[in-house]
Amino acid sequence: MTWTLGFSGGVDGPGEQVYDFASDVLHDSAAVLVKDGEVVAAIELERLNRIKHTNKSAGPAMRFCLEQAGVGIEAIDAIAFYATEAIADRYVRQLRLMNDAVPDVRTGREIVHHIVEREFGVGIDPSRIRFVPHHVAHAVSAYHMSGFETALVMTIDGEGDGVSGTVWSGQGGALTALRSMPEAHSLGYLYRQVIRFHGYAMFDEYKVMGLAPYGDAGRFRHLFETLYELLPDGEYRLHLDRVPDLYEGVTPRRKGEAFAQAHLDLAASLQEGLEIIGSHVVRHFAAATGHRHLCLAGGVAHNCSMNGRLVYSGLFDRVFVQPAAHDAGCALGAALAAQLEIRPDRPVAPLRHVFWGSDVPPCSALATQLAAWQALVTVEPQEDVCATAAQLIAGQRVIGWVQGRSEFGPRALGHRSILADPRPPEHKDIINRMVKKREAYRPFAPSVLADRVGEFFVVPPTQTEFPYMSVVLQVRPDKRDLLGAVTHVDGSARVQTVDRASNDRYWRLIDEVGRLTGVPIVLNTSFNNHAEPIVDSVLDAIVCFLTTDLHALVVGDFLVEKRDVTWEAYLGLRVSLPPVIALHTSVVPGRARVCEARVSVNGGKSTALSETLYSLLTGADGTRTLGDLFEATGIGPAEQPAIVDQIRDLWSARVVRLEP
Repeated sequence: MTWTLGFSGGVDGPGEQVYDFASDVLHDSAAVLVKDGEVVAAIELERLNRIKHTNKSAGPAMRFCLEQAGVGIEAIDAIAFYATEAIADRYVRQLRLMNDAVPDVRTGREIVHHIVEREFGVGIDPSRIRFVPHHVAHAVSAYHMSGFETALVMTIDGEGDGVSGTVWSGQGGALTALRSMPEAHSLGYLYRQVIRFHGYAMFDEYKVMGLAPYGDAGRFRHLFETLYELLPDGEYRLHLDRVPDLYEGVTPRRKGEAFAQAHLDLAASLQEGLEIIGSHVVRHFAAATGHRHLCLAGGVAHNCSMNGRLVYSGLFDRVFVQPAAHDAGCALGAALAAQLEIRPDRPVAPLRHVFWGSDVPPCSALATQLAAWQALVTVEPQEDVCATAAQLIAGQRVIGWVQGRSEFGPRALGHRSILADPRPPEHKDIINRMVKKREAYRPFAPSVLADRVGEFFVVPPTQTEFPYMSVVLQVRPDKRDLLGAVTHVDGSARVQTVDRASNDRYWRLIDEVGRLTGVPIVLNTSFNNHAEPIVDSVLDAIVCFLTTDLHALVVGDFLVEKRDVTWEAYLGLRVSLPPVIALHTSVVPGRARVCEARVSVNGGKSTALSETLYSLLTGADGTRTLGDLFEATGIGPAEQPAIVDQIRDLWSARVVRLEP
């Protein structure tokens, strides 16, 4: 029996800023546990620490994986990190040179030992540590999870180990390198730099992809074509230094401002350029290798519009996009690569699903957990929870849906989802207003029964399964008005097909919706609000439910609905601050004292607090209720309703925690 543990991300634990790597260097911390070639547990750290794209130590994610499998760290044959050892050494030494407060740890191997020892209290034999080059991890995760015997494999991202992309030939379980694209010609960096004109930054790339269909790519095509050259043999050259020249046609948008038509047109030109360059590379190597299957990974592989173009290109019979294509997926690739190194005779099990995270507790434990919130909600067991949820959806209710183990990767695939009827166009605005509080132009995705997908969407003859919501397809013209809530302005949709073998309960729900409405599809979006990652635990789900306008929550076999309560119902909840939130005060000469709650990660954003609220929160230690804090600070009944409203706003923004 062989166990391998792959991980990505940084070094610092919660609240630490010792090895303070920038988020564009290390991000998306995750851990993946593989047993004899099959994934048994995987989770992104953001699901646990509730910090989007966190670059903190993956130690807690490692612990989660081992606990899921019931094994100790001593049972692990190899622990694999997603970079070359030379690069890991260089990162550590550069950091030490820039900050003499960093401990004198000189090698990446020592860093891995440090992470493991701090999390598990034991050292690790250095021979058990593996370093897997960044793009090898991407490529392994895509090819070996695809189940293809032969395939062209391409990885595309910002940068990893000084490389921004690679091309491989996969055959008989082996990968042969065909090309490597340097950081200077990074398609990921091209996209990131151009979206600054839209008022966006790193991790916002997908927003501009959704904006592109509103624009005219022709308007700035002449300008955008100065940023790249297509060369023979699938080569290309980027001129990232020319990105500021786009000022000739576009004034950068400030955050919060409305989009001008120029911003929409630039988004269209950017998306068109990415698809042209990507297709140029792929087309050459498809012809050179003769491969009829394509595997994609790397952060740019989350560009599902580009993926859709490749699916429709006719170059390939099948296109597989590794569902966690971003850097968290490198933890998967590193674990698989280590497994293949130790046991090259044991093949990797092809991907069947990505439900490797936290599980919903058994019925009795879940009932107890939900009952703790009875001051705010009603909880009713359901004989047929799929029928109940389907009736709510068909009745135009928007629900939270939490079932089984959480998904690995950035997409909610029917285990941690917000669901609604996909037909009414107004559902786009309703859900944004109720829950997401995001840009109104961004589309929602449809989940459709796998054997019915061709009735509603244009699918190529050789590929009809799209289970990971990673490809944009065209909605059939005669179905676009019917599917008003999930059809984008260009007639497209980011489709998820659902089959019964891998996702039975979700399949039964959609099937029941089809019986009630005649349309076997649901609108599916991730279960979270704008301030947090996708919910993972039942507690996360209840908090998101209570701090949004969702109509109902279906978790396990229970229906949860909100009570009509007054502000006094919140007095019995315990108040605490998340680990990344700290209270600060400062005095500016000539002004009153400034009080705020400050975030210690992701740019250190702060939230202004009144003197009264600041005073109350200084006592929020997680043991005292809101009623206790009112009494301790002398806040009288007349002020309490307004303070409760402010606390609820902070709760919605995840600046404070409330629990029974």
